Amino acid sequence: MDLGPASAIAWLFDRQQGAPDRLIPRWLFLRALGAIYFSAFFSLIFQIRGLIGPAGILSASHYLHAVEQSLSHLQRVWYAPTLLWFSGGPVMLSALCWAGMLASLLLVLNFWPRSMLVICFVCFLSFVSAAQDFSGYQSDGMLLEAGFISFFFAPRGFCPGLGYLHPASRASLFLLQWEWFRIYFESGVVKLLSGDPEWRDFTAMDQYYQNGPLPTWVGWYVQHLPHRFHAGTVYATLALELGLVCMLFLPRRWRIVCFFNVTPWQVGVILTANYTFLNYLVLAMGVLLLDDRFVLGVMPEKWRVRITAGISRPERPSTPELRTWKESSGRYWRLLTFFASTVMLTWIFYVTVAELVWMFAKLPLPASPVEALEPFRIANRYGLFAVMTRGRYEIEFQGSEDGQTWITYPFRYKPQKLNDPPRIYAPYQPRFDWNLWFASLGSWREYPIVPNTEVLLLANDKDVLALFAGNPFSQQPPHQIRVVLWQYWFTTTSEKHATGLWWRRQLLGLYAPTVERGPDGGIKVVEWPTVQPKE
Repeated sequence: MDLGPASAIAWLFDRQQGAPDRLIPRWLFLRALGAIYFSAFFSLIFQIRGLIGPAGILSASHYLHAVEQSLSHLQRVWYAPTLLWFSGGPVMLSALCWAGMLASLLLVLNFWPRSMLVICFVCFLSFVSAAQDFSGYQSDGMLLEAGFISFFFAPRGFCPGLGYLHPASRASLFLLQWEWFRIYFESGVVKLLSGDPEWRDFTAMDQYYQNGPLPTWVGWYVQHLPHRFHAGTVYATLALELGLVCMLFLPRRWRIVCFFNVTPWQVGVILTANYTFLNYLVLAMGVLLLDDRFVLGVMPEKWRVRITAGISRPERPSTPELRTWKESSGRYWRLLTFFASTVMLTWIFYVTVAELVWMFAKLPLPASPVEALEPFRIANRYGLFAVMTRGRYEIEFQGSEDGQTWITYPFRYKPQKLNDPPRIYAPYQPRFDWNLWFASLGSWREYPIVPNTEVLLLANDKDVLALFAGNPFSQQPPHQIRVVLWQYWFTTTSEKHATGLWWRRQLLGLYAPTVERGPDGGIKVVEWPTVQPKE
């Protein structure tokens, strides 16, 4: 066997020499990826106007106008790669969501998967690039990275089935597995490098279930397990993220063992915390640890016979004339796509390796390739829960007609009513509620979404009000809006048994300036906040 550089490159990047034993895992992963894309677009269709519409909390049009004023045409398009450059109006925003949902459904149905992946990627990137604080999540980068690599991973054709004749290139398969590995491993690394004492003294999980962005009712029960359980989960988390996932690089048997360890773990996280589609995506990428032989071995007999026959089916012969025409017309296109995939996948691998290396030491590796890919979010650094949150704080918007009696705006997803059980929403992502959790840990000056929302509530903006569960001032806008900060705790088992309440809370004070609209339409501050930012 020729082991020269040319043969090695062809072995990695040429689809004709791709991985023929991952057809079923690829099929399963791409169907799951389509469903995850659908969940992302489905959640946006109800929120996008209030978030980044022309009169939204963080208007995409205003943001892109500011970018346009400071950069040249080519620079601004590269800095903010989004279709919203053409229009940031409600029609365009809705079109992005509907196009993304349609393409993701067709991807689930395995119709023209590579083209559907392009549409999903472009539509989601268009939102992420213009959404500012509403798209600063690692989960968005994970989806964009996986979605982009999957274009090179997916089979060709309109209805390719398992893609018997077009196995995935080994490089694209590895990069998806590499992303899966980095999500775990880099999260483990940042926990140690952060110096957070809670990870060192095994108390990081003691209050984890109540202090996360959107807790669940399952998390309430797990929270009340004894400390030795929580200490054990800290040890298990570090062992899994820093050790167990390294089985990816071991022979086949160890990869399968790894799959059966990480899969129940992800299911447990999904049940105890709402991290949007993040854990579903990691769960789906874990399927790529398996191969056809294993999946066929656990499959019902009638399915196994049918799929095995299809996999072993030879390519349909063609006439000499047709074969000659195909060879001559497709040669240059094949060379072009081979070159493009080789460059892009190698580029992504270099960037992700460089970012991983820089976590340990600032070696003088070229940074230009890293910076060039940053706006596209297709080669990311990950690191979840480097420092654990020490308390649960909740922001609440209130309106008043007289400055004395205050009425609360009800949230759709955030903890608010003490007798409401925390629900499981994931993979649905309520970005407004999610961002307010981050804002509650800092100052209103760092999070413009809070004062911007106050101003829009003074005008009864319908798109922003759609982000709430209701409008207590449906007849006319309130005269004043204020934002207060609460600290929340899970009730104890005895408290819940006696009162039926899931939460208890304490008012900490005014979080942001109280504002009112004057007779001339201007906004003025009538009271300044009294609470200090939390850690």
